[in-house]
Amino acid sequence: MHTLAALLRRLPPSCGPVRLIGVDGHAGSGKSTFAGRLAAELGGAPVLRLDDIASHDELFDWTGRLLSQVIEPLERGDTAHYAPYDWRARRFGAPRPLPPAPVILVEGVGAGREALRPRLARLIWMELPREEAWARGRARDGAEQRTFWDGWVPAERRHFADDPSRPFAHLLVRQGQKGYEMLPGPAGTASEAHFLTQGDGPSAMC
Repeated sequence: MHTLAALLRRLPPSCGPVRLIGVDGHAGSGKSTFAGRLAAELGGAPVLRLDDIASHDELFDWTGRLLSQVIEPLERGDTAHYAPYDWRARRFGAPRPLPPAPVILVEGVGAGREALRPRLARLIWMELPREEAWARGRARDGAEQRTFWDGWVPAERRHFADDPSRPFAHLLVRQGQKGYEMLPGPAGTASEAHFLTQGDGPSAMC
């Protein structure tokens, strides 16, 4: 993880002064945990969770809100303000500031969507088959969220069929018993793969 953090810090800014890093994958694939650990390795980098941008009525139709509330202000070097969605109360809350930072992580299903990719310095994909990820997510959320998951699964299928992220990922991340394995993604470069492998050992575990 230390080597990945060093790699990300060295990238040129991609969204105004910010290096915007997308962490995408199927629901339940471990995006939030990985992003939290990477943010800590980056010295407390901000994490924008797309669960705060989406809503029950707009599971994936939130591009305009993300661009206007977050991306466009950051591109200008301004502090962004977004209204996080409360999934239990079913309403948006008070605006929350997101100042520009050297690295900001955008974590959630759809973080690598076409409208966002031009602003991403790198796209990371959590490499876990969708059926396994969904099973983990259902087990995590319990019976209370069963109805939500019944609607989410077909919505996610449609989203990735129309706007896939994995083909554009620079890095693939697999979670193992001893940490995370980093692999070059379809859009990755040989130099990045070599950098990670040399830094974290033959298996690129961190």
